[in-house]
Amino acid sequence: MTRRSIYADGFSHKNPIPAASRIDNMLYSGSIQGTDPATGAYGSTIERQCELMFDHVRRIVEAGGGSLADIIKMTVWMRDRSQRATLNTVWLRDFPDPQSRPARHTMQADLDGDKLIECDFIAILNEKEATR
Repeated sequence: MTRRSIYADGFSHKNPIPAASRIDNMLYSGSIQGTDPATGAYGSTIERQCELMFDHVRRIVEAGGGSLADIIKMTVWMRDRSQRATLNTVWLRDFPDPQSRPARHTMQADLDGDKLIECDFIAILNEKEATR
């Protein structure tokens, strides 16, 4: 088994870590925030940060050789957990089928700076994708 670092256009960390890491058919992301891919600035509202965050999730899982359908679990941290309805709007856009959604755990957290939300995910890629 060889570990492979995954990088996605428009997303990077300030520290020397990849967006995700893959071994065989397992893909684990690092922390993903709602930042503008062009500027790196956080979205100005929780709605915008949710949209940007999920756009990054899609790009990262695709860069790893998968799709949103391969995500098995997401963990989300929010500055204000009472704003989950906003999170759910984008969640339902990206995972519309109630019979095929990843598990999710959402927690309140003391996030730094202008960050209102962040997440990570685990994806299990199908065997065909695992050979990439």
